[in-house]
Amino acid sequence: MSVLSSGLSETLNAVFGDRFSTARALREQHGRGESHHTPAIPDAVVFVESTEEVAETVRLCAAEGVPVIAFGAGTSLEGHLTAVRGGVSIDLSRMSQVIRVSAEDLDCTVQAGVTREQLNMHLRDMGLFFPIDPGANASIGGMAATRASGTNAVLYGTMRENVLSLTVVLPTGQVIRTGGRARKSSAGYDLTRLFVGSEGTLGIITEVTLRLYGIPETISAALCSFESVDQAVNAAIAVVQLGIPVARMELMDRGLIQAVNAYSNLSLKIEDTLAFEFHGFPEGVREQVEMVRAIVEDNGGKNFEWANAPEERNRLWKARHNAFYAVVSQRQNAKGWSSDVCVPVSQLSGCIVKTREFLQGCSVPAAILGHVGDGNYHVVFAVDPTNQTEIDEVAIINKKMVEYAISVGGTSTGEHGVGTGKIAYLRQEHGDAVELMAVIKQAIDPRGIMNPGKILPS
Repeated sequence: MSVLSSGLSETLNAVFGDRFSTARALREQHGRGESHHTPAIPDAVVFVESTEEVAETVRLCAAEGVPVIAFGAGTSLEGHLTAVRGGVSIDLSRMSQVIRVSAEDLDCTVQAGVTREQLNMHLRDMGLFFPIDPGANASIGGMAATRASGTNAVLYGTMRENVLSLTVVLPTGQVIRTGGRARKSSAGYDLTRLFVGSEGTLGIITEVTLRLYGIPETISAALCSFESVDQAVNAAIAVVQLGIPVARMELMDRGLIQAVNAYSNLSLKIEDTLAFEFHGFPEGVREQVEMVRAIVEDNGGKNFEWANAPEERNRLWKARHNAFYAVVSQRQNAKGWSSDVCVPVSQLSGCIVKTREFLQGCSVPAAILGHVGDGNYHVVFAVDPTNQTEIDEVAIINKKMVEYAISVGGTSTGEHGVGTGKIAYLRQEHGDAVELMAVIKQAIDPRGIMNPGKILPS
């Protein structure tokens, strides 16, 4: 049953015209992300084109207590987009303007619907780039909302470190800016960090001011293989502990390599593999490469191979970014279940070995991959969403992996976010601090209209 009154529906239709829709197919598209989570469709979709239109939509919905769910590129993995209590999906994909770029200050401001690939295309001729790369061509607003990171995080950090300020529409429809363009500030509460990672539960991000970086003079990549996953992880830990500033350091287990070879038409050696990328000046990159080569060989690595030409590097990283789809493609009509955890680097080897144990006998295709430079790794499963036995089996493995990560000082999610998929682990991870989170939610969104049913336990 729709939570939209006929009056609200008529008002939204009058304001937005053909940018307001209750068509079933469109609502279904906006009620799910990329993963296995059961869709829950909104009652309507509004395509907005400005902060003012977001604010107007929120004000109209707030007056009747109707939930609102922000929608960007639709690439979320933990059920963030499901309209568990119905309501209006506010699609920001048309808010796709790069508002300004300051090459001198190495920053820019973009509308929330700008995607990372679109932004980097815009910046390329200026010799600049935005390094946060979660793999999918996600929207910048969605990346800020989920505190995304990805393959470059080991050198450049996450969205937390790279967002300078935000424009946010609050649950009342009020518009605020959380900061300026200064690289640091001691003025008041850090509202920017409050909204980065809030998953649309406190407000809707409409503009983002970001740090930028110069495109490195030299970029080199390398692959090496290992006979066991613990050898590969131990090599990665040694690289981190020696402080070698690699830009990317990715683990792909042999199951993933096999899937990637088939999906991306590659011929990588089917062994547990580390992929590296090095950024900097030529002399510095050469020094990094030789240090990493020595560490790899000391830990049993072999076949240390270069991928220096841009087309080779791009093919390698595109294959890595397609890992989710490569695993899922092993079965017809499968959906992906991608779970991620993050642990202290010293615990990484033990956690991945433990995860391998949890996966023994798993009846569905599964693979381990990760941004091992910062202790973040993933398991991707290809599941039949209609087979409850499979869903239950993977849920048990996921639970074991998450709880083990938390037990060694880690987190239930390093970059995917909580959404609906990781709610059950929030108290185990944060204890009584969850109560303070609930107080903040209640203070900012007392009627609970902002993406309800996400992050916090009911």
